[in-house]
Order: sequence, then C-alpha cells, then structure tokens
Amino acid sequence: MDLKQFVTIVPDWPKEGIVFKDITTLMDNGDAYRFATDEIVKYAKEKEIDLVVGPEARGFIIGCPVAYALGVGFAPVRKPGKLPRETIQVDYGLEYGKDSLTIHKDAIKPGQRVLITDDLLATGGTIEATIKLVEQLGGVVAGIAFLIELSYLEGRKKLDGYDILTLMEY
Repeated sequence: MDLKQFVTIVPDWPKEGIVFKDITTLMDNGDAYRFATDEIVKYAKEKEIDLVVGPEARGFIIGCPVAYALGVGFAPVRKPGKLPRETIQVDYGLEYGKDSLTIHKDAIKPGQRVLITDDLLATGGTIEATIKLVEQLGGVVAGIAFLIELSYLEGRKKLDGYDILTLMEY
C-alpha cells in the first residue's frame, strides 16, 4: 500500500516555510492505519520485543496499537510533571533552547528488548533522548519504528548504530 497517498501535505504550517506532513488523514482511514500498524508489528516480531515505548503524543498513537497486537506493554515518555510516579529525566537540545523528557523509573526492567515508536523522524533529538531513558533503565533498544522520515534533516545520524524502520521517506 502506498501510505503517502494518505498523508496530507500542509504548506506553511505551523509557520511559513514548513511543509507539514499530517498523519491524521492516514489514521482516520482504517485500512491505511491498520496496514501501517501491521508493518511495524511485523518488524517488531522479528526483533522479539518485550515492551513498546513512545514519546508523547504521536508516539502513543503509533505504539499503543503495536503493543496491543504484540501482546506486550506500552511505556509512555512524557514532558516533566506529566507522569504521576517517580521518574527519570533526560534533557536534550533544541534548535533554540532545550527540552526534557521523562519515564517512570520502573517502566523498564533491565534486559527488556524495547521498540521505540513515533510518527516522524526529523532531527532525531526526541528519539535520541528516548533512547537514553530506555538505556538508563537497562533496556535494550532492539528497534525504532517511524511512519515518516524526513531524510533531508539527517536525524538518522543521531541514531547511528540502531536498527530503524521507516514506512515513508520524504
């Protein structure tokens, strides 16, 4: 299935010069959303995944149905102050400033094989921070899966050494 036909291109959003790739039109098509999920599930089965992890919010949208299909759990990665129990935190750089991500301290058991999911690989900063969280808890990043990769932003370079699946490339 050509998933690109279900992605809506929105010029100049959220600001002028950005060409936004809107996946909501993929998600609201049951066949396309199922196909994309099934492709990630096939990839994850080969990796013998124990747990799926995804950063808010679109990592949840991609990761939760994958975790369900695999019969494994899902651990959310969120901004500070959004998770109710004890967390660990990683700070990471943005183009102008920095941001932080957290995960529950008990979300991953040492040695668990983890699949990280998100909708988009752009500059790679969010996923690089997510990898650090997983590895700090003793998890093994067995794979990383995205719907879309913006290859011209070279985010894959930050993820060198990790196995990556992308379903579409721009």
